[in-house]
Amino acid sequence: MRPLEEALKIVLDNTKVLGTERIPLQDTYGRVLGEDVYSSLYLPPWDNSAMDGYAVKWEDIREASQDRPAKLHIMGDLRAGGMPDKSVRNGEAIRIMTGAPVPGGADTVVRVEDTKFEGNIVSIFRSGKMGENVRKKGENVRKGDLVLKTGTTIGSGQLGSMAMVGKPLVTVYRKPVVMVMSTGDELADLDEDLTENKIPNSNSYAVASQVSEAGGIPHILGIARDTKESLREKIGQGLAGDVLIVSGGVSVGQYDFVKDILKEYGIDMKFWSVGIKPGHPIAFGLVGERPVFGLPGNPVSTMVTFEVFARPVLLKMGGHPLFFRPLVDAVAEEEFHDRPGRTHFVRAIVRYKDGKYLVRSTGTQGSGVLMSMAYANSFMVLSSDKEKVLPGEVVKVQLLGGPVNYE
Repeated sequence: MRPLEEALKIVLDNTKVLGTERIPLQDTYGRVLGEDVYSSLYLPPWDNSAMDGYAVKWEDIREASQDRPAKLHIMGDLRAGGMPDKSVRNGEAIRIMTGAPVPGGADTVVRVEDTKFEGNIVSIFRSGKMGENVRKKGENVRKGDLVLKTGTTIGSGQLGSMAMVGKPLVTVYRKPVVMVMSTGDELADLDEDLTENKIPNSNSYAVASQVSEAGGIPHILGIARDTKESLREKIGQGLAGDVLIVSGGVSVGQYDFVKDILKEYGIDMKFWSVGIKPGHPIAFGLVGERPVFGLPGNPVSTMVTFEVFARPVLLKMGGHPLFFRPLVDAVAEEEFHDRPGRTHFVRAIVRYKDGKYLVRSTGTQGSGVLMSMAYANSFMVLSSDKEKVLPGEVVKVQLLGGPVNYE
C-alpha cells in the first residue's frame, strides 16, 4: 500500500488544468477566472456625494458651529442619476443626494443631520474637514486598473466587481465532465424492482453529488455487471469524459474485472492500494491525460476515497488554486479506539464552543454504514500509528463544508 501523502502527490502531479471557455457573467459564480480582468472606466466616474446633505465650499463653513451656524442660500437640488447644471459660488449650497455628482465649485458635502433649512436658507452647524463626504473620481477603481487576476475563484464579491466594471462575458476554466459508474451484479438501480439478492445503487448518486459540489459536471452511466463485456462497454462510454470514476470491482475477488478492462484500454496505472481507512483498495491511473479512479464498492469507502483523492483532482482541473478542505485542531469529546497501520478518516461531528472546536464520532464506523456519512460534517484524521484517542485530547479534524453548530 502506498502512503497517503505519496499517493496524493502522484494524483495531483498527474492532473492537468483544463482549458477555458467564455460564459455570461451571471453564470460564473464558483468558477475560476481564466483571464485578468481590467477596468475600462473610472468608478465612480466623477466626484460624488457619500451622504444626503448639501454641497458647499468648505471656506464658507470653516468656522461653523452650533452657536454660530453658517447660513447659505440653497440654489437647487441634485439627485442621483442627475447631472449638475450650475456651480456653487461663495455663500451658496446645493441640496444633494447620496451618489449624485458633486457640482463644480463645491469641495465638501455636509450631511443633512448637521443642518437645518428654512425656505431657501440652510444653517450649517458643523465645519468638518475639507472634502468630507465626497467620494473622489476613481476612488474605487481607475481606468486600466487590474480588478481580478487569473486563477481567482469567483464569489459574490468578485462577480459584483466584474459587473461594476461592465463585463458581460467572462473567460473561466472549464468544468470537468465526470463519468460515474458502479459495478456489481448485486446492484439494482432506482427504476428497478428490488429482489432479495439486490441492493440499491447508492454509490453513483452519492458520487455524482460529490462531483457537483467539487465543481464538476457528473454523468451517471448506470451499472456495469460483473462480466468483462458489460464492463468493457461502460468503461468505453466513460472514457468520453474528462474523468472516469468507477466504484466497485477493484479488489481481488474472482469477478473483479475492472483492472483487466482498464489495461485493455491502455491505462497507465499509478497505484492500486493506499494506506487509508476506509477504502485502501483504490486505483488511480491515466488514459492519455484523462484521470481514472477505481473506488472501492462499500458506500462509505466510495465517498471517503472520492473526498480524499478525486475532489482535489476536480478542483485542480477546474483551475482552482486550493484543493483541500480546512484542517483544524479539535478537542475529542469521547474515547475512540483504532487499529494502527492506516490513516483513518473517522466520520465525525464537530461543533464550536467556548473558543474551540469539539469533536466526536458519528458512531459505528463500518465501511457499509452510509448513515455515518449522512450525519458527518467532518473527518477526524488519525495517523497510521494512532491506537487510541482519549477525551480531552487534541486531534486533527478536516471540515467537510457543512454547517457547524456554534454554542
